[in-house]
Formats: sequence, C-alpha cells, structure tokens
Amino acid sequence: MKITVIGTGYVGLVVGACLADMGNSVICVDNNEEKLKQLEQGIIPIYEPGLEELVKANVHENRLSFTSDIDFAVKESQVCFIAVGTPQGEDGSADLQYVFNVAASIAKSMNGYKVIVDKSTVPVGTAEKVTALIAKNTSFDFDVVSNPEFLKQGNAVDDFLSPDRVIIGSNSDKATQIMQEIYSPFLRTANRIILMDVKSAEMTKYAANSFLATKISFMNEVANLCEKVGANAEMVRVGMSTDSRIGNKFLFPGLGYGGSCFPKDVKALIKTGNEFGCDMSIIAAADKTNKLQRKLFLEKISKHFNADLSGKKFAVWGLAFKPKTNDMREAPSITIIEDLLSKGAKIKAFDPKAMETAKFIFKDKIEYSKNSYDTVVDADALLLLTEWNEFRRPDFEKVKSLMKTPVIFDGRNQYNAERIHEKGFTYYQIGKI
Repeated sequence: MKITVIGTGYVGLVVGACLADMGNSVICVDNNEEKLKQLEQGIIPIYEPGLEELVKANVHENRLSFTSDIDFAVKESQVCFIAVGTPQGEDGSADLQYVFNVAASIAKSMNGYKVIVDKSTVPVGTAEKVTALIAKNTSFDFDVVSNPEFLKQGNAVDDFLSPDRVIIGSNSDKATQIMQEIYSPFLRTANRIILMDVKSAEMTKYAANSFLATKISFMNEVANLCEKVGANAEMVRVGMSTDSRIGNKFLFPGLGYGGSCFPKDVKALIKTGNEFGCDMSIIAAADKTNKLQRKLFLEKISKHFNADLSGKKFAVWGLAFKPKTNDMREAPSITIIEDLLSKGAKIKAFDPKAMETAKFIFKDKIEYSKNSYDTVVDADALLLLTEWNEFRRPDFEKVKSLMKTPVIFDGRNQYNAERIHEKGFTYYQIGKI
C-alpha cells in the first residue's frame, strides 16, 4: 500500500520505518530540510534502539523515502498519517495548530479518496474538526480515522512491530477495512485490533496515559508515607504487584514521570474535563504529586547539607527522562539541576545518550563528563536520576575513592541499601529510611 507519514519525530519516524518494513511504499514528510538530508543519509536525529537499522534497510530497498513536498506525497498515497507534535498550550490544552495546518495541506493536495489518520495524540473532537477543515478545502471523498499510538520510548520499534493492541477509531467501513489491511502483517499470530468510534479512540489514548501516570503518582505517595512510618516501599511494592488485579508495571517509586506524553496528556485531559464541567480531581492530584516528588528529593539534598548548597559539587548520573532514549522533555533532571544551580551548586553530569540534548538545554551552566567515573571526581554527592543499565553495578570502591564525600542520592532505588552502607556511603532512597 502507498502511505504518507507527515512528521518525522519519535512517532512519525517509527511508524514510517515499520510500515515500510512490512512491504508498504512509505513517504515521510517533514518541513525541516536539514533533518531530511540526515535521514536520507541514514543519520537518525533521535536515539531509539533498532530504528537506525530499520530506516537504513528500507531506504536501501526503496520502500522508505523522505521529502518536504507534501503535495507530491499526498497525491502518491492512499493513506495519510498525521504524526506532528501537539505541544502543551499555556492553559494546559493540546496545541493543535500543526495538526490543522497539515490537514489543510492534505485537503488541497488530494486527487482522489484518501484515509486521513490522526496518529498524533489529540483531544476528543479533533477528528470532527479535521473533517470539517478538509471538507472546506476539497471536493474528493475522504475519511478521518483515529489511530492512537502506544509506543514506549526506548522500545518503540518492538512495540510497533509486535503491538499488544491496535486501536482503530472509525465511523466508515471502507476506512476500517483499509486500516485493518495495513495492520494485518503485524498481527498474524493474534487479532488484537480493537474497533471503536472515533471519539472513543481519541479518549482511550488520554485515559490510558493518565491512568499510568496516576499509578506512578499513587506509588510515590505510598513511598513517601513509608518513609514517615518506617516501612520499606520496595517490600510494599512487591506485596502489591503480586496481586494480579494490580500488576507490577508503573509501580516503582522514584522521581515521577516525565517525557513527551504523560505530563502533556494528563494536563490536556484535565483541561478537557474542565471545558465540559467534569471534575478531574484524581488525575489533577496525580499531576500535583508528580511535581511534588522532585521537590521532596531536593529537600533531602538540602537537609543533608544543612540548607547550604553554595559551592557544593554534585555528580549527576542520568539526564534523559528514562533509559534507552535521549529525550529530556519534562525530565526530572531538568527541575533538579536548575534548582541546585539556583542555590549556588555546581553540576557535572553524564548520560549515555542525552549529552547533546543536555548541552542544548543547559549550555555552559553545567559541566559535561566523558563517562560515569569522570563525573564523580571530587563530588560532594552523587545523584542518580536515570536508571541506565550501566549505572546498575559500578565499582563502588572506585566511586568512593574519587568522590570528595561518599554520599549518594538515589532517585530510582537502584541499589541495595545494606551493601551501599557497608561500603561506607551515606545513602538516600525513595520510600526507605
């Protein structure tokens, strides 16, 4: 099938590459000419395991191409995926200007029946607005479908190639059949396509992300109480997660959620609820707790140093909002580092993949390390902010010898407290004394 994917960010590039890998002819569209040149050369501007190999292989086989010419791409394709950003507006709502601009461009380029797929995360009712906009600008038949993505950064390629479910929100039998044909190669062993109306599909994406965000915030609240009463949050987590009704995912206490999805989607759902007079107090509380979690971590640091952080040197391990990505959008590291800098502290940081991203954010306000051990030299404390695998089993004797004082603030509960104390470290965790 001939497919166009408009937008080559985390979602669009993964969608385009994976669809091409199943034999489709895919054109990826973007208005960033420099980015397109890099992609054509096999240079991937984002870090996502397996994506570079997939892009290179399908470009080589002429199944995947890149262009800034949306008119050409639309005319060449039967299905057009909209995968542009929907950033958070000042009032918390999703900014849909890029979606609408793309929809108008598609309409003006149409030369026959098209299926327009909202792959971007959009609020309920967006498909109706996109439909009205396209109808004003074309006389050709078309259908608008909602096909929300559920790709986890760091595992996006595998998630797309082996999805646990594919949601198709469609009010058209014709469009539904086309979408089922597109996804059938990915679901050969089990039919996990869930068909529903467009509005329900739009809501499902926000509801799923907000539920997971709430689960994270719930566990963080429990962990904070564990510290106060002398319980062990890890033991509580295990006790809860073995209940099949609860499960063990998104139940780890830490610094809270970040990234491009959860913070934005939670706020957008709260905003939608407010617009329709619906009290979203549970989800609003999850958002509040998430912000508080970073503040509590900073308070631990401040208390240890008697509220005097001026001139203190902190080594930071991990900058990305999660492992296996270079994405720092809404990352806890940003809030924590900015706060420490404002109190006169010095920061030296290392992340396996997010160093260039960090340099764009912090510029020369912090020092950048070449590896994890270089980071801790003469440090007053080590802050573990992202749980990359290479931070899991460091040489603690070496770390201790390099540090000025052996203090670790672990925002991801990655180490065994008893062993760390035995090695002579002062060790702080989340949800444990």
